[in-house]
Parts: sequence; C-alpha cells; structure tokens
Amino acid sequence: MRILLWHVHGGWMEAFVRGPHEYILPVMPEGGPWGLGRGGRNWPASAIECAPGDLRDAGIDAVVLQRPEELAACERLLGRRPGRDLPAVYLEHNTPRGSVPSATHPLGSQSSIPIVHVSHFNELFWDSGRAPVRVIEHGIPDPGYRYTGERDQLGVVINEPVRRWRVTGTDLLPRFARAARLEVFGMGTEGLAAATGLGPDELTARGDLPADVLHSELSRCRAYVHPMRWTSLGLSLLEAMHLGLPVLALAATEAVRAVPPEAGAISTSVDALVQTAADLLSDPAEARKRGRAAREFALQHYGLAAFLAAWDTTLSDITTRSSRVPVLSHPVTTGELPLQRRTELSGAAGGGMQ
Repeated sequence: MRILLWHVHGGWMEAFVRGPHEYILPVMPEGGPWGLGRGGRNWPASAIECAPGDLRDAGIDAVVLQRPEELAACERLLGRRPGRDLPAVYLEHNTPRGSVPSATHPLGSQSSIPIVHVSHFNELFWDSGRAPVRVIEHGIPDPGYRYTGERDQLGVVINEPVRRWRVTGTDLLPRFARAARLEVFGMGTEGLAAATGLGPDELTARGDLPADVLHSELSRCRAYVHPMRWTSLGLSLLEAMHLGLPVLALAATEAVRAVPPEAGAISTSVDALVQTAADLLSDPAEARKRGRAAREFALQHYGLAAFLAAWDTTLSDITTRSSRVPVLSHPVTTGELPLQRRTELSGAAGGGMQ
C-alpha cells in the first residue's frame, strides 16, 4: 500500500516506516509542520518524500491522519475526502486536554474514520463519541542492550521542559536532584537550569542529540527518571527500558501499565521514587538487575513486530471494510492479533525483535 502521512511525531514514525508499505511524506523546501518530509532521518527507502502538488498523482491508497486540519488538507491536495473517497484512520498521540475526562475527541461526531489511540489510558480518557476505536500500543526498534550505569547520575529525557513545565513534571526535577546530578536530554533544554534553580553540580542540560548518541549517553547513567504528569506514554521511557536502564516513573497515565515494579520503581510518591533512586545509586548490581527486568518487559510488550502487525491489520481493514471487513467498534490491542498473522507480518516487515 501507499500510505500518506505527515511527519508529525518523529519517534513514532521511527517504528511505523519500518513496515511493509510505502510511506508518502509531504515535503516542502521550508520544512515545517506541513512539509518536513523525512526530516533527514535514516529511514528505509520506502519512506518517500513527495511535494504537496504531486500528491494527487502519487497513487495514495490510504491516509493516517494525526491532526484535525489534515482532513481539509487531504481533500484540497488529493481531491478526495478521507473516510468517503479515501480510506483513512486517525492516530491520536495525545492525552486529552481541557475538561478531562469528558473531553470529546475532534473526530467523535463521525463514524467513517476510526480513531487509533496509542495507549489504553488515552482510549479510556478521550470521549471518542461515535467513532470506531482501536488501541495500538507503541512498538520501537530495539536499540540493543547498552547499559553500563557507570555514572552516578540520573538520566531524563524531556522535550521543551521549560515551556511544558508541570505537564512534563519539570518542576519535580529539583527533588530528584537531591539524590544525584541530573543529565537532561531533549529539545528546548536551554534555560532549564535557571528555570529550576539547579546549579551545574546538580543538572546538566545536554540538548537534542542524534538517537544513537542519546542512547549511548543515556546508558551510562545509573537510572532513568520519567517525571511526566499528563503526557501520553513517552517513547523515551520505552527506549530507556530497551537499553537496560532501571526506571523511576510517576504512576500517571499509561506508565502504570508500562513499568512493572521489578523494572525500577513506579509511584505517585516523589519521595518514594527519590529514595529508590538513592538506593540504586549506592547499589550498582541492583540497578543492573532491575534494568535487565525493564528490558525484558519492554521487549515482550513493546516490540516492533507486534506493533507493525497491528497496523498492517488496521490498514487492511480500512481499505476493505466497505465490502468485506467491518471496522471493529471496540478497542483491540496488539496482543489480540492471531499468532499466525503476527508471525507472517513480522517476517514481512523485516524489522521484528529477535
């Protein structure tokens, strides 16, 4: 299939473009949210950049929508209306904002375009209205076991921590800094030290690093801190677990499903998490043990093969449902796919976990 989608969430796309399809990415010279294309990422050749003016003749089979404005953009650029003339699915990355938990999804008033939530928490808290709903949990390419834990530091990955502040739990960083110096990675970390009042012996802002460099540097930290209050399940958390770091996470949103206690610690008590951080800093062997448990759990529950299989099934359904296969109106998970189907698609994708 030839699937149209905009480069909106680079981390999620890292996994999605490793499926068995062709992925058509609008690109413009100025880039930006409507024309980033591949964004310079090392993706497979099946991720194809296309100028917006050429999309009408690009042979698009389906579209994965990620923003409400893309409905009108598809109709304007392709001359086809998603859900009527063009098979479509809406991917919801985010937790609801505003009047939670009664927030109505922007596509909740229609029934022709299914909504795919990236977590069970999102599906639970969004009011998806009349729209058919599925849950396809995250899967990521395995960066491999890299943990050394040689630094008596806590690693953190937050994009735009100053602007997003309480949403990302940035205000909690000084409390974690009592246990050890923080290494904070991510976009927009400039000014983080001043905003939190932490000195150079308490916090180092490392900025936005290439993925491979980030993984290597993060793996040298003794443990990973995930202070997010109200974000969808962060891919950086799953990456840290894949790398073999023990993780300390707030028991908020989907983290309660993604982090078993043996992988580190998960709690609504920041003091409890800080105490566990201190314990791991003084006991490298225990930190390594919990990190291995984190990796084992992540590989089992957030592997690439099941993620791609679930998406392949959904894309097949939306292109055939009018004549043969109805869209399911209840949430399904990657684990509910038939084993034979998951195995076949894992081989076809060429990127499954071993």
